[in-house]
Amino acid sequence: MVFYFKARPEAGDYTIFMGLDKYENEDLIKYGFPEDIWFHVDKMSSAHVYVRLNKGQTMDDMSEGLLEDCAQLVKANSIQGNKVNNIDVVYTPWYNLKKTPSMDVGQVGFHNPKLVRTIKVEKRINEIVNRLNKTKVEQKPDLKAEREAVSAAEKAERKVQLRDKKRREEMERLEKEKQAEIRSYKGLMVQEKMTSNKQVASGSKTLQELEEDFM
Repeated sequence: MVFYFKARPEAGDYTIFMGLDKYENEDLIKYGFPEDIWFHVDKMSSAHVYVRLNKGQTMDDMSEGLLEDCAQLVKANSIQGNKVNNIDVVYTPWYNLKKTPSMDVGQVGFHNPKLVRTIKVEKRINEIVNRLNKTKVEQKPDLKAEREAVSAAEKAERKVQLRDKKRREEMERLEKEKQAEIRSYKGLMVQEKMTSNKQVASGSKTLQELEEDFM
């Protein structure tokens, strides 16, 4: 089971989601998207909360309102973190999550610690949590199938882009050859290099001169 929430409208059309338990978290870790940003209460047990950004966006594109929604939701879904003030919430891109065979179910590390950021949450803001909970939807998505479908679509798109690139390169090559041929032809037609019929005639001997040479 995965729970989906809608971020505040002024932040944009973003979906925030989290797994029901650590086993769902495993699937979310395994079948995430490059646009997913992962949130967790630092040094405490909590839900794994994600927000899916638009293609091409990064953590730097997240508004303060969107960050606050995610941070409040992950705090509210931490047994210990929900009871105390001044907690830290860490967040990082999904692709920075590191999973090794020795880790417990739902446990993760990071490939690059420099891509991990921290946001301070002073206290729970019920207004935000209640608003998010009103948008809560429970679903049982096939995360593997969703990821495979997106991967297939991306592969097809890359194939089309590669084909278009090769076509453009071939057209550019033919155009360069055409221009080179035109320049070569123009070089042959340069006025100084041309000889007129009159010049040819003036440089040739007459029939009488040829007869006199023969005699």
